[in-house]
Amino acid sequence: MKNFFCRGRVSLILAVTVAALAYSQKKTLKIGDTVPNSVWTAPMEVVNHPQKTIKLSEDKDKLILLDFWNTWCSACLTGFPKMEELQKKFSGKIKILAVSNQDRATLEKFFASKNGQRYKEILSVAGDKILHSQFPHKGVPYIIWIKDGKLLNTTDGAQVNENTINEVLKGESSSLQTVVYMSRERPLMLSESFDQEKGTSLTNYSLLSKGRIRSIGFGSGFHRKGNIVYGRQFTNLSLLEIFTAITDEIFQQRKESFSNKRIVIEVKNGAALDYIKNSEGRVEDNNLYNYEYIVPVSLSDSLYPMMLRNLSQFADYSASIEKRKVKCLILRRTSQKDKIATKGGEMKYRFSTSESDLQNISMYAFVNSINGIPEIKLPIIDETGYTGNVDLKLLGISDPVSLNKELSKYDLEIIEADKDIDVLVIKDKS
Repeated sequence: MKNFFCRGRVSLILAVTVAALAYSQKKTLKIGDTVPNSVWTAPMEVVNHPQKTIKLSEDKDKLILLDFWNTWCSACLTGFPKMEELQKKFSGKIKILAVSNQDRATLEKFFASKNGQRYKEILSVAGDKILHSQFPHKGVPYIIWIKDGKLLNTTDGAQVNENTINEVLKGESSSLQTVVYMSRERPLMLSESFDQEKGTSLTNYSLLSKGRIRSIGFGSGFHRKGNIVYGRQFTNLSLLEIFTAITDEIFQQRKESFSNKRIVIEVKNGAALDYIKNSEGRVEDNNLYNYEYIVPVSLSDSLYPMMLRNLSQFADYSASIEKRKVKCLILRRTSQKDKIATKGGEMKYRFSTSESDLQNISMYAFVNSINGIPEIKLPIIDETGYTGNVDLKLLGISDPVSLNKELSKYDLEIIEADKDIDVLVIKDKS
């Protein structure tokens, strides 16, 4: 616990802590519920303000937006300039208040940093417990809308704009979509009432939807039992990214290197497979996909092949792994002399096109790395037959010529050749 030298500040912090503990015993608010008077009158510690504390009651007659954030949240920071503009535009009618559960010292250090200086005008609650207990959430940014003393709605930050604020202020039918952040720990959209059923257990689950799910972030999650992965979840991603991630897992199981260079797209409208951006550079929500697939633990080894088949069956495009004759770069040894065998020791992996230091790593990991160099346009196929771990130090490998120069030190080379290899083929459905 930190030591505080100001008696008044100690009293304040103790009072806030006690109040927060009392609030935590109460039920969380639902949309339409009246915000308790104790929330309005509780002193809240703030930064970037002449006063050390404020009370929510000072703005009770306005539309209040509580913008929950943390210093590590890039989306929260990206949204701050917009919030500042809206606060100025609707001055006297709304109050947008940033709320963080990080302590004062952390926030002040952030706002004093080079990055934080850009947001130094943001008024923020620090070390919050009260509002977090009343409005619990699993992700940020998270916006609480309060009007006429009641909880009006809960949304993500993207829905805060001039149109939605005008709708609320005028009492019109709101276009806001309620957001209650979901956890990745359970299957998407599976009702929590399922957990109460004692006579059944989940053995297989699949969900595919098109269009953004606002209640969860962009990304991926796993369902595991110990070290065994028996389910995978993708949210708010492009179909191409999901197909690619699944295929990469299949190749990893085979100990084969996979990259975008091993994708063949045979569709009329290839842009629809990937992220579509609007005139402002934002990703269009309606072309995002959500996919989840769970199998019995006994079938975990077949999870990703089953996912690829299942997704292909119901998605707008089909995808499969096929043999195709492709121009490749073949990695091979030029002598029987072993110049790459590891000397052992701790594994070290430092890879870049300017300087790489690889110690006690697999040839598979090395090939994966060089396959990721954008300037090397062709897929690299390992035909060294080398099974042991290797030590390699390489400088300036920005293209095939420079790579060959460095590989020659180890009696290795890459040569161009046509070869039948496995690739991911994505096609239109007939």
